[in-house]
Amino acid sequence: MLRLTTFVSAIALSSAAMASVAMAEDIKVGVSPGEHGEIMEKVAEVAEPLGLTIEVIEFSDYVVPNQALADGDLDANSFQHRPYLENQMKDRGFELVEVGTTITTPMGIYSDKVEDIADLPEGAQVAIPNDPTNGGRALLILQDLGLITLAEGTGLVPSPLDVSDNPKGLQFLELDAAQLPRALADADIAVINTNYALASGLSPREDAIAMEKADSPYVNILVVQQGREAEPWVKTMVEAYQSPEVKAFIDEKYDGAVITSW
Repeated sequence: MLRLTTFVSAIALSSAAMASVAMAEDIKVGVSPGEHGEIMEKVAEVAEPLGLTIEVIEFSDYVVPNQALADGDLDANSFQHRPYLENQMKDRGFELVEVGTTITTPMGIYSDKVEDIADLPEGAQVAIPNDPTNGGRALLILQDLGLITLAEGTGLVPSPLDVSDNPKGLQFLELDAAQLPRALADADIAVINTNYALASGLSPREDAIAMEKADSPYVNILVVQQGREAEPWVKTMVEAYQSPEVKAFIDEKYDGAVITSW
């Protein structure tokens, strides 16, 4: 009886091991520099014991990760908020789908020339992202601060052409989001996404002269190709991301500059 029990147990262990190997999966996830890449590295640590190996691939801009995902060069990406994805799908015809929420990173206003937003001079040069969603987001922040007024009905994607009132005659410089920290040498202020601020050594808490409100609609998301959202690895990836270990990592590392969505 002992031999039989041992034999059956050995078969069970062997079967479990084979099942674990069968469930193992390797995926590639595209991220942008800064917190998105750093957090995904932690997610990869959490996912590894669950049978999911994540290769983190960093992109220097906001355009390529969705194209790479649509082309099948990536399995998922983690770098964008919902309005940006919706705009990209509309403009470029990508067939992508959100599978989970991640973090919110309030945009900040930075300056090497003024210490208080109230001291912004007449005709000041204001650097903002040149993509429609993040550029629009920057303009909405400026409106919340009372610096400009936007025409009604522009929603979440206004452009400088939609500015209906500009008391200080602000001049807008539309630049690639990754280049905005460098623009501080020339512009009076720059409205910068947190990932690029952190990557350039700026601290949202210490260096920003103004911050986006915490209740903005710009929660970031995990995205895959349409038709793949039900694959088992997707659930594992989302669970690994939205784990207590990753939340603790974010809270400790970013000290409130990055807010978890779960």
